[in-house]
Amino acid sequence: MSQTPRALDEHTPTTIVYDIAAETANELIGLLTHRSDTAADPATREARWQRVLAVRDARRAVDPLDRQALLDQISLWKTEIETLKAGR
Repeated sequence: MSQTPRALDEHTPTTIVYDIAAETANELIGLLTHRSDTAADPATREARWQRVLAVRDARRAVDPLDRQALLDQISLWKTEIETLKAGR
């Protein structure tokens, strides 16, 4: 179930939502890249790197004019960021 980020509402321009989506994806990519670079074993390193590539591809694939798709991606990526930061 996705939740709309608190700072975004129907009055927020879609271009701003797109920028926030891109920045959220970049934050996640950074975390995953760090985890990949510091992984203890090659399998974990490769799994993290594949996730980096998947997030990059999802960021590129989301329609910049599809507000709901952008909001959904932001929610998914923020959840993954929180999970990574919590060490889960």
